Amino acid sequence: MLQLMITVIGIGADGWASLTEPARDAVRGADLLVGGERQIGLVPDDVSAQRRPWPERLQTLVDELPQLADGRSVVVLASGDPLLHGAGATILRRLGDERVTILPNVSSYALACARLRWPQASVELISATARIAEVIVPALQPRRRIVVLGWGPATVAEIARVLRERGFGASRLIVLEELGGTGERIEDATAADWGDREAAALHLVAIEVRGKGRVLTRAPGLPDDVYEHDGTITDRHLRAVTLAVLAPVPGQLLWDVGAGCGSVAIEWLRAAAGTRAIAIDCDEGCAQLAARNALSLGVPWLRTVVGSSPDVLDELGERPDAIYVGGGMTSYGVLTRCRKALARGGRLVAHAATTEAESLLSRGYSEQGGRLTRLAIAHAEPEGDVTAWRPVMVTQWELRLP
Repeated sequence: MLQLMITVIGIGADGWASLTEPARDAVRGADLLVGGERQIGLVPDDVSAQRRPWPERLQTLVDELPQLADGRSVVVLASGDPLLHGAGATILRRLGDERVTILPNVSSYALACARLRWPQASVELISATARIAEVIVPALQPRRRIVVLGWGPATVAEIARVLRERGFGASRLIVLEELGGTGERIEDATAADWGDREAAALHLVAIEVRGKGRVLTRAPGLPDDVYEHDGTITDRHLRAVTLAVLAPVPGQLLWDVGAGCGSVAIEWLRAAAGTRAIAIDCDEGCAQLAARNALSLGVPWLRTVVGSSPDVLDELGERPDAIYVGGGMTSYGVLTRCRKALARGGRLVAHAATTEAESLLSRGYSEQGGRLTRLAIAHAEPEGDVTAWRPVMVTQWELRLP
């Protein structure tokens, strides 16, 4: 059995001076030092441990750690707090929390808030390390304070672009470079003025949201016109009711079956941090619509799958915690397959707008119980010289597993 001795140590930009004595002792006693070239370079030359920099793909070396640590003391060096969107979280997921010791340092996020005198509890931390600046979109609300962990020198310009495109060019943009190190530098500008300039490789971006851009809350029921769609979008009021029943929970997975433009899956992802979603549709064009909408609304990690249900559902792997069936319900087999796929405590919500589809929901209700609800709303719209009501009506079946 492997005897793992892995210590993950956070190191500041000021290097050896930032480490506590227990952390220094762990480094001195290590047989192998693993980390980024910058972090390893901060360790004094008289430390005799073998040094191994991270490969381009972090996960490759993480998978090797059990073998590397068999009978040897391994220290992994990471920037600041290793559990703040750092290598520590990846290692814990791979090895479990009983095999790893974490010795954190002051995080760059804490340093940024201290320099700006922003109370951390009032600031939203966002990781843009996946190189997609649109992840800041859900947080773009008046006077909101945000700190963004970026991916490299181009981060600031990309964030400034997103702010300008959405009408928030007046936002204050503070770039904090090499915090805690000898090269520390802070530059204050606006998104409108930043342009395409690059920053130092090691930096954070702080934002005070200002401007007259359209504000989109995280509450479900976004206006239909924020989506690119072909006219077959779930009405915003019905969407709000649907999300309330689906009940997004951090860490849980949603299948959006017959997703169309992806509105339900997207609002599931926006509603709670850490949620995951797969949008399934038989039409490639709809899948592309859903992906574009997910990027535009700040949740680019939406996974899209093209295929016909129920057969494609067997290929999705992990059991979902919630399923929404809004389209593609051509047979009772779709509902049956969805019901069998749900994880324990899962929620199934299905909508029917035709009598044929409604009969499938009625069958499900009679056989499996749950709740059957008729949802009816009407919108006042111009019709010639007068205003008329345009009704929208669906039947909703809700099933909750024990």
